Amino acid sequence: MLGPSPEEHPGLKPDCERCCGLCCVAPAFARSPDFAIDKRPGEPCPNLTRDFRCGIHDRLRAEGFRGCVAYDCFGAGQKVTQITFNGRNWRESPQMATQMFEVFGVMRQLHALLVYLSQALTLGPAGALYGDLRRKLEELEASSRESADTLLRLDVASHRREVNDLLLRVSDLVRAQS
Repeated sequence: MLGPSPEEHPGLKPDCERCCGLCCVAPAFARSPDFAIDKRPGEPCPNLTRDFRCGIHDRLRAEGFRGCVAYDCFGAGQKVTQITFNGRNWRESPQMATQMFEVFGVMRQLHALLVYLSQALTLGPAGALYGDLRRKLEELEASSRESADTLLRLDVASHRREVNDLLLRVSDLVRAQS
């Protein structure tokens, strides 16, 4: 049985209504063809409104924010906001802001790995690896529901290596079927 595709897995798609604008605050970006300004990590983008929405969302490209158009948190923002921090946000609780931003970086990496594993489970030739793919997906999903402190201690690089090894094996199976 094939696994859910990212399109069928709402937890791996951004839901800005359930997030507190983490992608507009946590990461840094440098003035470039993709960003009209420099922004330090943890500094809110000047286009972020009080209700955590982008004030120029309908004209990001025209305003010089192509990087924002291409960015995908893979659902990490709403998970950090709603699950890890129980609906609290960095404006209401500035003392936890730094931790929230750091957790967002970890969660985004975990969610990217979950997307890759979910996509691999949609590939018929990868059938021999479905068990391993599902086990790793379940392990990472469980890790993504841990406390903020636990997430910050997580060895993401180790998980990335394991997923990479699995995906290379999937690639070999898919190419062998071509």
